[in-house]
Amino acid sequence: MAVHDEPLHILFFPFLASGHLIPIADMAALFAGRGVRCTILTTPVNAAIIRSAVHRANDSFAGTGSPAIDIAVVPFPDVGLPPGVENGTAIASQDDRDKFYIAAELLREPFDRFLADHRTDAVVSDSFFHWSVDAAAERGVPRIAFLGTSMFARSCSDSMLRHNPLENAPDDPEALVLLPGLPHRVELKRSQMMDPAKKPWHWGFLNSVNAADQRSFGEVFNSYHELEPDYVEHFRKTLGRRVWLVGPVALASKDIAVRGTDAPSPEADSCLRWLDAKPAGSVVYFSFGTLSKFAPAELHQLARALDLSGVNFVWVIGAAAGQDSAEWMPEGFAELIACGDRGFMVRGWAPQMLILNHAALGGFVTHCGWNSVLEAVSAGVPMVTWPRYADQFNNEKLVVELLKVGVSIGANDYASGMEAHEVIAGEVIAESIQRLMESDAIQKKAKDLGVKARSAVEKGGSSYDDVGRLMDVLSARRGS
Repeated sequence: MAVHDEPLHILFFPFLASGHLIPIADMAALFAGRGVRCTILTTPVNAAIIRSAVHRANDSFAGTGSPAIDIAVVPFPDVGLPPGVENGTAIASQDDRDKFYIAAELLREPFDRFLADHRTDAVVSDSFFHWSVDAAAERGVPRIAFLGTSMFARSCSDSMLRHNPLENAPDDPEALVLLPGLPHRVELKRSQMMDPAKKPWHWGFLNSVNAADQRSFGEVFNSYHELEPDYVEHFRKTLGRRVWLVGPVALASKDIAVRGTDAPSPEADSCLRWLDAKPAGSVVYFSFGTLSKFAPAELHQLARALDLSGVNFVWVIGAAAGQDSAEWMPEGFAELIACGDRGFMVRGWAPQMLILNHAALGGFVTHCGWNSVLEAVSAGVPMVTWPRYADQFNNEKLVVELLKVGVSIGANDYASGMEAHEVIAGEVIAESIQRLMESDAIQKKAKDLGVKARSAVEKGGSSYDDVGRLMDVLSARRGS
């Protein structure tokens, strides 16, 4: 077969954290379903996390002519981490984190070897592998960056890196800091922003990421045009960057029950049966992603809020599961869970897509990681926002102020899972939940966005068309 007759071949290279892996696996399924040959390059532990989703996608392609997705497994570099520690969720100390990022740099050698050994039309590389832009260029392969956040948050980050507005801002943590050059007036409290003076390594890393993305062939986003049209325009016209919006990619998943894990919680099926017995729109779902960690005092206030709010709830307590519940559980809370009338607790991995799309769901308390936000948007579920760090405060702005499908809990401190967070009172959390559940306007807006999300990925939708446009660009490049 002549090269120009072979299907396009895209190498997907996700960062080693669940929030980066899962959308890449979904995106590979999306492109494979359109006839693209897709390979995902990762390490053994991370391959196990996505293997079920890849197998299910491949099963769905049987008889359609779509090529199967391959997982190319390479060893995790030996940097002194314990065996099996290959994913960001397993990092427990700053020392381990430093070794983890060294390992990420050392993946350049197997990445380069793959490109040398396989004809590849493009690499969709996680932006955190900023060195991949040069490694791909050396092999004549276009690198398409994927950061895994919203276009709005990416635009905020670009503004921050260009202008460093904190440099001349007042030291007061409550001071409002303007992010210049954006389509909307966007202000954050100083305390809600990463301070370059306090985190020079982090600032340097983000600058390297941004510079590499600007030098890339283009960028792909897990979003859709109708969700943030002003920021699509901003990226293309003002920043002059080539972008394709192909999301919500989770809607391409063929395996939403165990998507993103090789070890679903044994309580997952019971949780769905519990939801079946609840009235439509009556349950609030609490989940804070794979990396967020809560101190016992925070868990105590959250449990109090669940009791005070009076709402039905499902609480996924994955990241806190190792803690002794006696440290934080308020009096009477164990009985509330044991009774099972109002609350259900999941320890470990929950089938988030199934839960969010259940008719009983009426709200979602989230850390504002982009995967969670977009899954809620796709399901038409409004949010109570509780950001912690990374892009989460920017995503909160999008959800609450621009899209108007959320209520802020009032979190003020940008701090990673290894740093202390302000403890928010249970009464404040409960009041935010009640405001969300009582707002017909927010509920309606969320449902409207859900309809638009599903339309975007259907034939003739904006994201469906952007997938086709990217394939056309790559095909034309191969033929030139």
